[in-house]
Amino acid sequence: MSFDSDIAIDRRRTRRHLKWWRLVSVIAITALLIVAFAENSNVFTRSHIARISVSGIIVESQFRARTLRRIAANKKIKALIVHINSPGGTVVGGESLYLDLRAVAAKKPVIAVMGTLAASGGYMAALGADHILAREGTVTGSIGVILQSTDVTGLLGKLGIKAEAIKSAPLKAVPSPFEPLTQKGRIAARTVVMDMYGQFVGMVAKRRDMSLVKARKLADGRIFTGRQALKLGLIDGIGGETQARIWLTKSRDLAAKLPLKDVRTTRESDGPFDFFRQMMGKTLFSERLTLDGLISLWQPE
Repeated sequence: MSFDSDIAIDRRRTRRHLKWWRLVSVIAITALLIVAFAENSNVFTRSHIARISVSGIIVESQFRARTLRRIAANKKIKALIVHINSPGGTVVGGESLYLDLRAVAAKKPVIAVMGTLAASGGYMAALGADHILAREGTVTGSIGVILQSTDVTGLLGKLGIKAEAIKSAPLKAVPSPFEPLTQKGRIAARTVVMDMYGQFVGMVAKRRDMSLVKARKLADGRIFTGRQALKLGLIDGIGGETQARIWLTKSRDLAAKLPLKDVRTTRESDGPFDFFRQMMGKTLFSERLTLDGLISLWQPE
């Protein structure tokens, strides 16, 4: 009988342990679900200021566009601070970012803080903000558009290689590295460049409240320091994030103690193969040479 009693006691003890671990498991799973829900909703998020970073070459990004749409729709986000450190990128990349920032600005204040470099398409993106700040030594400006092509026909000729193309029209695939640029091709390409240049100048004139004549005078491709840009009316002030917070408090009546929350606008690495691809791309080719289409990029020689 004593043996049977011991077995019964062990069984009761085992059942109690199982109940305990089931309870712990339920609590742990519930906690994980709450955390996951909180990360993807506004229920447990208090009012704050969102902060994003735009760095490197600017290209079109659906992920970034979706993120900015969410920022615009999130009522808990009271303002957006955009840190920019970029030489520019594709015209479409800068244009799309500009438009996305304007969409956010329709709902809440947007302020751009330009860092070491915010030139060309980087400055175009900054134009989407309600207020632009830069450091005195920030390199900005370089307002313009460029379309580049390399003529390798001479090199191919020395190697005994001749490239041929059958085209539907003379201006198809112009400019091309495999044929000399004709006068008609040069005119056609320049027409496209100047059309996009006119768009850029118009954006500067509209957002900086200056005449097209003045904007075009500043848009000769030259770069400016932050100090020069302030005097020329291309930015609103000198400073960084501290000055941005002060402006939001004084001009938009936002609480000075609102917390900042970083928001990613780029995807994280997909894994080792993505890392290897990026490393190979940066090692074998200049990043700017992989851009397609018209580019608005500061390229110091």
